[in-house]
Amino acid sequence: MCGIFGIANHSDPARMAYLGLYALQHRGQESTGMSSSDGNQVYTHKAMGYVADVYDEDVFAKLKGSNAIGHTRYSTAGESSEGNAQPIVVKCTYGTVALVHNGNLINAVGLREELERQGAIFQSTSDSEVILHLLARSQTHDLLDALAETLAKVQGAFSLLLLTEDALIGVRDPNGFRPLSIGKVNGSYVLASETCAFDLIGATYLREVEPGEIVHIRGEELRSVKALHAPRLAKCIFEHVYFSRPDSIVFGRTVQTSRDLMGRILAEESPVDADLVVPIPDSGVSAAIGYSQKSGIPFAFGLIRNHYVGRTFIEPKTTIRHFGVKVKLNPIKELLTGKRVILIDDSIVRGTTSRKIVKMVRAAGAKEVHMRISCPPTLSPCFYGIDTPTKKELIASSHTVPEICKYIEADSLAYLSLPGLIRAVGGKGNEFCTACYTGQYPLDFADIGPDAKAEDRQLDLWEASLKE
Repeated sequence: MCGIFGIANHSDPARMAYLGLYALQHRGQESTGMSSSDGNQVYTHKAMGYVADVYDEDVFAKLKGSNAIGHTRYSTAGESSEGNAQPIVVKCTYGTVALVHNGNLINAVGLREELERQGAIFQSTSDSEVILHLLARSQTHDLLDALAETLAKVQGAFSLLLLTEDALIGVRDPNGFRPLSIGKVNGSYVLASETCAFDLIGATYLREVEPGEIVHIRGEELRSVKALHAPRLAKCIFEHVYFSRPDSIVFGRTVQTSRDLMGRILAEESPVDADLVVPIPDSGVSAAIGYSQKSGIPFAFGLIRNHYVGRTFIEPKTTIRHFGVKVKLNPIKELLTGKRVILIDDSIVRGTTSRKIVKMVRAAGAKEVHMRISCPPTLSPCFYGIDTPTKKELIASSHTVPEICKYIEADSLAYLSLPGLIRAVGGKGNEFCTACYTGQYPLDFADIGPDAKAEDRQLDLWEASLKE
């Protein structure tokens, strides 16, 4: 679920890319990198860590030129290491090419094995590098033709930005799994995973990159080619449920609108007598507001989140009950004591965190605790760019809703229905990928490996590759 950003024809592209990546930090916190170009050369800097910590004036001075691309990484294929940080840069027939990728290729393992048998040497374990190896081996003379030929061989989810010495290229896979939008600030075209990146730099949102479209930007000119085709769309519905920021336009729709509707429809489908609607911050906030307004039950921030908790923290040597949750969330006892509380969250994955939160709210004095989830039960892992656990780790894959309710020790539990979710995102069911809720994957897994004939075996192979 990485964040990607690109800008062309700007007097200070590296700093603009820095701001864009800063707005996209929620899409990946492991590493970040940037490449720029000045018409003759491509310059690159990347490192582990947050955007604010990786770039400074010395780095910006080295990132020369008028074009830039950047990346914030969230690993779903390939280990979390500096070697897998992007952009990935190669020198080939088409000059120097830098690439950033959001998504996952489901046939990367088989393609990589084939390329290695042909003598290819990989510098990372990331699936994204496969694209550059295929591109470098193309026999066509034009880079866009070579790119179209390359991407016809890969399967899965990919929103890509490529930077050459003098151009910026954006691509979205033909199923449209991952978002990619086009904006403009003065005379500069901008490409980003989410439009919140445009807002920070004062860019105007123009449109989405269409599924299967390649956009080529050189100077002030944008050229569009519809090079890739698929039998159906498969826009990731989880972008609207959780991953995208509420202030972004994703798939042509404001995320806040969708989440507010999720809460309202959830209130229609699963009402409960209660005194207070409390979101589990931050992911449950928008849906909780919608639930509160539709039900008429007052809304309150009964749980306060510590926004300064990083990816790691030092746990005390003595055992503190539920420390991992307590360090991030703290209840306001005065609000919760004696109340019948409805907790709203976007999902339950393993169930362990929900169980701890319910216990915490009860310990704070709540008389009843009812859990409401603003999406359907998560039954299956994602292979298109979200780091969900394996199927056996997903509590809803092997337990009924009453069983989950008993496990998390809530007084009641209800999920938003799949028709309710599709209604909330304002689309038709066949436009979205809902595999995490249905187990029905929009792309088959034919090329994962030579022995992968049965779907169960194919999924096992991919789950193993995600863990490497």
